[in-house]
Amino acid sequence: MLRRLLITLIVIVVGGLTAFYGLGYQLFYRDHSDQLRHVDAIVVLGGEHDGREDYGIQLAREGYANTVVISNPELAIPPEYLEGTYQLMQRVCSSSTAQIEVICFKPNPSTTRGEAMEVQRLAAERNWHSVMVISWRYHMVRARYIFGQCFDGQTVMKPVPRSYTSNFGFWTKEFAYQYTALGKAAILGCD
Repeated sequence: MLRRLLITLIVIVVGGLTAFYGLGYQLFYRDHSDQLRHVDAIVVLGGEHDGREDYGIQLAREGYANTVVISNPELAIPPEYLEGTYQLMQRVCSSSTAQIEVICFKPNPSTTRGEAMEVQRLAAERNWHSVMVISWRYHMVRARYIFGQCFDGQTVMKPVPRSYTSNFGFWTKEFAYQYTALGKAAILGCD
């Protein structure tokens, strides 16, 4: 009886871990990006300042859009607390040219949902039908889901070109976070 219970417990634990890591690998580790194509605006989601802002502007210079929308959740934080971030955001937010318009905004709420809601507002105001969303590779599935809820147009997903760690602890934490955030997005919707 005890042996049977122990075997059942081991099967449940191993099955749960296999599902956690197997599905996490499929959803968050693998690349879910789309082919580059012309869109009405390139949207750079907030997060790590890992080159995403410059990447979005570079794609605009290459002709994929004439507008770059950059989420800047730090707009409300005094510059002295942000050190290099403030200078970076000042530079990219003031980099509009005759060919490329750069719009920086503070999302409300300061989440992917808030970013998608602001993009929908801008799209309605400017008659946009498509956007390209730039974020981390492991954020692609969740960002696509949220933009699908909040944005009426087509969404092209493109991760920031960078290397990602193979650290097991990092991915365990990231999978858990993304599962939780995806569940929260399903519950909250886009109201």
